[in-house]
Amino acid sequence: MSKELTIDRETADRITYLNLVDYRKYLKKALRDHKKGGWLHPEDVGNNIRLIEALDLIIKYFGEE
Repeated sequence: MSKELTIDRETADRITYLNLVDYRKYLKKALRDHKKGGWLHPEDVGNNIRLIEALDLIIKYFGEE
């Protein structure tokens, strides 16, 4: 029995898109919580900002809703 899973490109793109949107939402929440006094490692603040900007570009490629 094959251990491969095959899905069409459209489904793969949709899964990727949803994961990217979910991760961007997680990063934004972490920054909002940090602004309200929650702890976030200082390096993570800058990294999260850059990651959100990069995710915005990638999400546009996959088709933002």
